[in-house]
Amino acid sequence: MLDDLPIPLDRTAPEPLSVQVADALRTAATDRVLRIGDRLPSSRALAQRLGVSRAVVAGAYDQLHAEGWLTGKHGSGTYLSTAPATAPPATGAGHDTDPDADLLDLGPGAPCAEAVDSAAWRRAWRAAGDQAPEARKNRAGELDFRSAIADHLLRHRGLAAGAGSVVLATAGTSAAVGELATALLRPGDTVAFEDPGYLRAAGAFRAAGIEVLPVPVDAGGLCVDRIPPGVRAVYCTPAHQFPLGARMPAARRVELIEFARRTGAFVIEDDYDGELRYDTAPLPLLAAMAPDVVVHLGTTSKIIATTLGVGWLVARPDITAAVLAHRTEIGSSPSPAGQRVLSEFARHGDLSRHLRRLRRVVPPRRALVVDELARRGLPVIGDDAGSHVVVELPGHAAERYAVDAARAHGVLLDGLARHHLAEPHHFGVAIGYTALTSADLARAMPVAADALADAATGDADPQDLPAGPARS
Repeated sequence: MLDDLPIPLDRTAPEPLSVQVADALRTAATDRVLRIGDRLPSSRALAQRLGVSRAVVAGAYDQLHAEGWLTGKHGSGTYLSTAPATAPPATGAGHDTDPDADLLDLGPGAPCAEAVDSAAWRRAWRAAGDQAPEARKNRAGELDFRSAIADHLLRHRGLAAGAGSVVLATAGTSAAVGELATALLRPGDTVAFEDPGYLRAAGAFRAAGIEVLPVPVDAGGLCVDRIPPGVRAVYCTPAHQFPLGARMPAARRVELIEFARRTGAFVIEDDYDGELRYDTAPLPLLAAMAPDVVVHLGTTSKIIATTLGVGWLVARPDITAAVLAHRTEIGSSPSPAGQRVLSEFARHGDLSRHLRRLRRVVPPRRALVVDELARRGLPVIGDDAGSHVVVELPGHAAERYAVDAARAHGVLLDGLARHHLAEPHHFGVAIGYTALTSADLARAMPVAADALADAATGDADPQDLPAGPARS
């Protein structure tokens, strides 16, 4: 245990304390003060030593987990796992240190900027800026924001928030998971988690001292019959499983709800891009089916823009009360700026118009991706919902070949292996089709499809690929 780890904090600096802690730990790793395998202090112990709230240290650990610097070992703490060559080092502003910055990124999980009406976007920011500053933040979130989200959920997701449930603003999905973990669980509790799955959420659990137990995923999403006994919560993405893209069928949703009611566990439903679906009827949200055992999470980062940095949590009153008590204890609140922009964006119907526009703009992109892959005989999965599809490959070597070959020609692909909690058992790539411009997507897909076709047959050379595309 490195109890004397040097972590200087400057409370007068503009950077948040959690950013300063993360920067100091990265520096310690790159300077070899920390070595691979070193065990870090618990978030509680380090917070006490530094004189900060536990949320500050938990936020730093969560970020480093997401970047790949840290790993959690069941029951034994948090360890330095590596000093990734591609992780962003702590450098001064004005220097682009991302080695992938010039690549055409086909990774999943990014919004479609082209679908945002620029006039409506500017109008919302101007209106939000015209509001007078407040002396105190509302720990539950701005009332207008919560009302806008309640209306959005009812209109677009079929969830009647307010009937036995409460809407809270959050700072996004990972932040909400961290709050739930700290407010409702105790260090050492266990959570069932999709494997492969959204590892930033897993990092948020681990930062709170929660043991994350991998549960297999199949064509119907999380395998409920494989959930280990004794878990206190279950985290899942039923609308479009991340990253494999499965839609959880109605029968399995009922099975999961019955499991939660029978065992006393609660379910965290991450509805990260549930507004997008194609040629299929919507399935009811878990939260709409069972508000007594389900906590619903949503975010603006996948359907509008990452700029806002806001999301929402819908749960029964005792759960939201516990989250609010935790916020009061540590003095945290979601920032009102993004909430106000979203409220203004929704006030005159621009949010609903944006979602209708999104559903017009995104399907041709999806069709381009699927058609390009189909021409090379590559089947896809996960294409009936969400904003990414998956191409499966026969093994880790094939996945590595596809990723490396595409990168050599200017296209960044996201392999499935890295999304596993345990030993990887799904291989291939997840292809997002919303982040790039339409022109860049058309340039990137032939390269990606050729790399994947070559990887699937295993008999090609990277030099056979077309020349790397240039950005327009």
